[in-house]
Amino acid sequence: MLLAKRPARPEVLVTKSSPTDVVTALDRASEELIRDRIKAVRPDDAILGEEGGTTGDGRVRWIVDPIDGTVNFLYGVPEWAVSIAVEVDGEVIAGVVNVVPRAEVFTAVRGRGAWLAGERLSCNTGVPLERALIATGFGYGSGRRAVQAEVLRHVLPRVRDIRRGGSAASDLCAVAAGRLDGYYERGPQEWDYAAGGLIAAEAGARVGGLEGRPANPGLTLCAAPGLFEELHDLLLGLAPERDA
Repeated sequence: MLLAKRPARPEVLVTKSSPTDVVTALDRASEELIRDRIKAVRPDDAILGEEGGTTGDGRVRWIVDPIDGTVNFLYGVPEWAVSIAVEVDGEVIAGVVNVVPRAEVFTAVRGRGAWLAGERLSCNTGVPLERALIATGFGYGSGRRAVQAEVLRHVLPRVRDIRRGGSAASDLCAVAAGRLDGYYERGPQEWDYAAGGLIAAEAGARVGGLEGRPANPGLTLCAAPGLFEELHDLLLGLAPERDA
């Protein structure tokens, strides 16, 4: 649907936290389609969607990002994804990330590995911080971006290089597939990292926040064990969870 209906330059429907935090009509149409498909077969389940919030209160909950990387989608940059995870009693047990422009569908079931096109995924291991290719992302508020630029100024000299793809879900899957060594970002929401985080974890990566916390909007980290700790300790000293 998104490929078929995407015009040359999709119209911005509304903005959220800032003028650069956009929602298109197709974000909402995509989420409505996903919600309708889930409700048709699982009417008692809860659904959390980026655009529609939470509906239902079942012990099974679906977590939906209808377009992760909306600005990329808006501009025709081929780095955006549809992300869907399902959790039972608060634990994510399955996830799928469809990087639509590349026709790549990443999947994972807890305890059964992460997969792409029939091949089991495995993250890069044994990579020291100074040789690590790290992805990150930036927030929408000017104050947060200023802090993120300051943090990045200290991270960049310590790693191989930095990439900024624009889709947290896709970045997490790239770690799972060995296309990146690690990822960190201040600000991703549950719908951004629920499916991709499980996929990365099932590929052998560690996914979490600072000081033993789980992945969260304050900061989400992802890398193989060893590199995770190196990146964590570097970031911890930079106080990356502040906005000013």
